[in-house]
Amino acid sequence: MTTVSPEISPDPRRATRFPVDFKTICETQADQEMRVHIANISAHGMMLTDPIELEKGDRITVRLPVAGRIEAYLVWSHQGRHGFEFERVIREPDFVAMLDKINSL
Repeated sequence: MTTVSPEISPDPRRATRFPVDFKTICETQADQEMRVHIANISAHGMMLTDPIELEKGDRITVRLPVAGRIEAYLVWSHQGRHGFEFERVIREPDFVAMLDKINSL
């Protein structure tokens, strides 16, 4: 029998999201950079609140403190908000350190 620890959800949509006010740079697959605003983040993904010219499934690489560069793909867009899922889960110690860093900026 497989058990899942409560802090790691197998469904990224159930992962706890933390509100943040963080601006960073993302790189697109077309080797373009764009400044973005992250409004919330979890160990599994993030939500941007910037106008972007991407379609569902498009990939970007986002620069995050502590966690570094992480590839993510667009899962949904609605009324100027865009949800991305990370290609890899950010480990808990790195995620906590990243949140501390973001909140101190």
